[in-house]
Amino acid sequence: MTDKNEIINNDKKNYRPNVAAIVLSAKYPHQCEIFIASRTDVENAWQFPQGGIDDGESAKDALFRELEEEIGTREIEIIAEYPQWVSYDFPPAIAKKMHPYDGQIQKYYLVKLKKGAKINIATDVPEFSEYKFVPTKNIYDYITFFKRTVYKQVLKYFKNEGYI
Repeated sequence: MTDKNEIINNDKKNYRPNVAAIVLSAKYPHQCEIFIASRTDVENAWQFPQGGIDDGESAKDALFRELEEEIGTREIEIIAEYPQWVSYDFPPAIAKKMHPYDGQIQKYYLVKLKKGAKINIATDVPEFSEYKFVPTKNIYDYITFFKRTVYKQVLKYFKNEGYI
């Protein structure tokens, strides 16, 4: 496990350690559709499920916990893991809300819903107001601007590796 202090204090910026999941529908590999959801707290901001890593928690444990908290299931199979941590900075309006963090540093996982898994975004503390599965080529029609660079990097890697 990477030292959390190493992650947080990357490049003199204070990054929040985080996991993110690119969730493929249970139809994968026959059909490649990716889950995206619209945030409840930022208008028209679509994203992948993601969330902070708690103290003493591994990235994989955080992945399963966050998926259950955000989309109501941990019924997934991990297909692949992005080999590095990737970071992005928050835009100023979001940085104010996320103080003391300047952005997030994330470990990305490509996962597939297990057959019969049910999505439920009406969780205890809903983070999403709606969701959909979209073809990879349509992701950028929805994704919020400040996450696009990281999403492109990660999706390109999984595509080049033959996963999507």
